[in-house]
Amino acid sequence: MSVASKIKRSISSWKGVQAFKALPLSKRKIVFYVEDGGYWNYFKDIYTALQNNFNQEITYVTSSDSDPMLSQPFSGISSFFIGSGIARTFFFTGLEAEILVMTMPDLQTFHIKRSPYPVKYVYLHHSLASTHMIYRSEAFDNFDSILCVGPHHLAEIKARETLYNLPCKELVQHGYGKLDALMASGQLGPRKQNSSDALQVLIAPSWGENGLLELFADEVIESLLKVNCNIIVRPHPRTFHFKPDLKFHLLDSFGNNKNFQLDLDSNSYDSFYSSDIMISDWSGAALEFGFGLERPIIFVDVPKKILNSKYQELEIEPLEVQIRDQIGIVLSTKDISEIGEVAKKLGKSKNDWQTKVAEARSRWVYNIGNSGGVAAKFLMSYIQEKDKI
Repeated sequence: MSVASKIKRSISSWKGVQAFKALPLSKRKIVFYVEDGGYWNYFKDIYTALQNNFNQEITYVTSSDSDPMLSQPFSGISSFFIGSGIARTFFFTGLEAEILVMTMPDLQTFHIKRSPYPVKYVYLHHSLASTHMIYRSEAFDNFDSILCVGPHHLAEIKARETLYNLPCKELVQHGYGKLDALMASGQLGPRKQNSSDALQVLIAPSWGENGLLELFADEVIESLLKVNCNIIVRPHPRTFHFKPDLKFHLLDSFGNNKNFQLDLDSNSYDSFYSSDIMISDWSGAALEFGFGLERPIIFVDVPKKILNSKYQELEIEPLEVQIRDQIGIVLSTKDISEIGEVAKKLGKSKNDWQTKVAEARSRWVYNIGNSGGVAAKFLMSYIQEKDKI
């Protein structure tokens, strides 16, 4: 980004903060904060329920100047750009609103602080994964309420509060809006295909020094191509920030192969719908694919992604660890060269997984198909109580 662009962006973010502050407090009852436009997928069903069931307006604040909600906001939404620099820090420091809903963890830990005004901070999960291994230890401590995906979140938060004598948060049995959207797509179960169609494999891992693509990209892709699989590689958005040369390496090495595709649109579900199985590591996307489409996954057993070295103190096995053999199979890294053959074998048994995955989903996710309505009712109950005072 050029210096001129950075200056322009900074000016726009300050204008957005001032425009937000100019809103009357009556227009700031419920504020959604999103880190970029892609996070709208996690809020959409809540917005829809607030509009349809309560005719409630939303104030939408984003750190992305290309967020579609800025140029084409939905009905009932007032949207503002605040950037990700000093203007955003200033916005949070002086926020006046009744409720702030956000998917960004680590409130109060770094530069994003709670306001001195009486704002209710509500955390909305953007992953089905557990709270205590892949997040920093204090990631959720400073929220007032947590919209829990399933019973694992409830148990983990309560266990941490007990272990460290923390104030009790309001834990809402919510669910997962992105999962609801996947299930409503009409794509549940094995992909419809002709008998002559090649197996379509989606590679969608996490990111970091022990990520699947960072460690074994060539070995995995070459093994799959060897057995004539069609491949879609869908990197985590942060993969190329961590390893910027990887994109060019993949395109140089495999871009001319008709069976290879690089999907850089992390907000689209198209690569999910068109794939028979997924190959992943510790990515939350694997749980979305399995639970959302009832299709199996190969989990390559790279080292765990751990941001909280003390996660075992809770004595609760993270969901992303214990769920693997319920929705797929685990492959050791020493067998990575055989992943093509393993994928072909799993593809032949894909019809056997639908019931097993559905049973796991019903155990681990609240309010399937109605998470937005549950969240909207919770938010409005708080607003209505405040209005009575």
